[in-house]
Amino acid sequence: MKKSAAQTDSLDALRRKAEEKLRTQVERLQKLSSRDIRGLVQELGTHQIELEMQNEELRRAQEELEESRSRYAELYDFAPVGYFILNKDGLIREMNLTCALLLGIERGSLLNKPFVGFLAGPDDKNLYFKHREEASQSPGKHTCEIRLKRKDGSLFYAQLQSIAQEDKDGKAGSICTAILDITDRKHAEELLQKSYAELELRVKERSGELITANEQLSQEIEDHKGAEESLRSSYAEIKQLKDRFYAENIYLKQVIDREYNFGEVIGRSNVLQYVFFRVEQVAPQDTTVLLLGETGTGKGVVARAIYNRSSPARRAGPFVTVNCSALPANLIESELFGREKGAFTGSSERQMGRFELADNGTLFLDEIGEMPLELQTKLLRVVQDGEFERLGSPKTIKVNVRIIASTNRDLEMAIQNGTFREDLFYRLNVFPITIPPLRQRKEDIPLLVDYFVAKFNKKIGKMIETVPKETLDMLHAYHWPGNVRELESIIERAVITSQGTWLQVLDRLETCRTTGEQTAQDAKGLSELERDRILQVLQQTNWRIEGKNGAAAILGLNPSTLRGRMRKEGIRRS
Repeated sequence: MKKSAAQTDSLDALRRKAEEKLRTQVERLQKLSSRDIRGLVQELGTHQIELEMQNEELRRAQEELEESRSRYAELYDFAPVGYFILNKDGLIREMNLTCALLLGIERGSLLNKPFVGFLAGPDDKNLYFKHREEASQSPGKHTCEIRLKRKDGSLFYAQLQSIAQEDKDGKAGSICTAILDITDRKHAEELLQKSYAELELRVKERSGELITANEQLSQEIEDHKGAEESLRSSYAEIKQLKDRFYAENIYLKQVIDREYNFGEVIGRSNVLQYVFFRVEQVAPQDTTVLLLGETGTGKGVVARAIYNRSSPARRAGPFVTVNCSALPANLIESELFGREKGAFTGSSERQMGRFELADNGTLFLDEIGEMPLELQTKLLRVVQDGEFERLGSPKTIKVNVRIIASTNRDLEMAIQNGTFREDLFYRLNVFPITIPPLRQRKEDIPLLVDYFVAKFNKKIGKMIETVPKETLDMLHAYHWPGNVRELESIIERAVITSQGTWLQVLDRLETCRTTGEQTAQDAKGLSELERDRILQVLQQTNWRIEGKNGAAAILGLNPSTLRGRMRKEGIRRS
């Protein structure tokens, strides 16, 4: 009652204050002239319209904000992956609907619950605590695989991917975690292991039977002709079991291996694992990388893998590729650094160069060894200082670009021949990675074959499921001068021509050369013949390149292509 009386007194006081203020305003208005009153009325009407317009804009903005909030809340809640946020004490502070469904508990009941309560056993707890400690102490994404227990007691395998969030003091605070159900993948792995064990047992059993049959056959060869047929039958059964193993192997690897490889770099050989190690070392940095390797070894794919594993800020920028051997010599400078309108004949508008397009991102200079010598000086300046000028413009442009270069040439030999700058080589060779040729990692051929078969099955619409052992043996015996690119082409042709579910390789692969020495000698001889032919025609035309009777027309080449080969071979008029 006292509170109600106090409120009544307060309202009366406010009412009296308002009435007094109103009387004061009325007395002031009575003193104004009718002209002043009309002006005030007009001004108040204008203010009222403005306020109504502002109120309408605020209402529309509020409706759009609510609609956007509702839309993104639905995307967050119904994402295919569970998300939750833990505080530094390991309590769940926030989660989406998918996370609650995975754990089999109502969303509201999860709030402030310790996540450790959902771990299946002591080993899972140890893994989880180690994972949470690593995520809190080091930046980047951290992953672990553990078993979790739902509210109803059922278990499932989960993959956790966690990133720590810093608090105001720059220290690790809460941890954002994504949870993915990998139970199907684990069951597939167990099925694969079981298949291996069953196959090994069956092979041992059949081998024992074959040994017994052979002993009987050697003792009674004349009296037991039927043993030969039994032996053939046993071999046929073993072959059938092996073919079944290969079919199961391809199917299960489609579920496991193709999902968990190093991007598109397929393989598990020691030499390739070392390449993966080098990539993981350098990818988070902004260091310049030089990729070395033969044609077709996958230098472009490794460059893309480095970009995909770079820092978040660098990965947010573009990945721009420049093939230095594909661009004409007279256009490569404008392609790299851009040009102003009217910089040269035919430049009708301003064009940004590849370095500008790759600002805050990564620029991949493929076949850097083919770059003209006169352009290498300008490239050296960009690598050193990060600045350049467009063609036709005196204005200096600064960019922040991470450079990855690749080549199949021996740059040190090119330096000795005077076709590549030594200072540019040292700037690019900060972190070299050598990509091994396929002949040095033949144990990766089955994985590559599986990957390409699945790729072209989807592309062409085939259902190739089995790769015979004879086909794999033939591919192992080949020396692969064209490396992975050649293998991909052969598998694509085989998928197109194969009938049924078996892969049939109809190419006649040369198996007599087991190393690339003879190939290198052939290529060297061909290069020398080509150089002699170019020199002979240039001398016949008195070193005239263009025109009807020029050397380019006689050789059937584009003039810019002929000039590029002359630079590559070091051909100059004496």
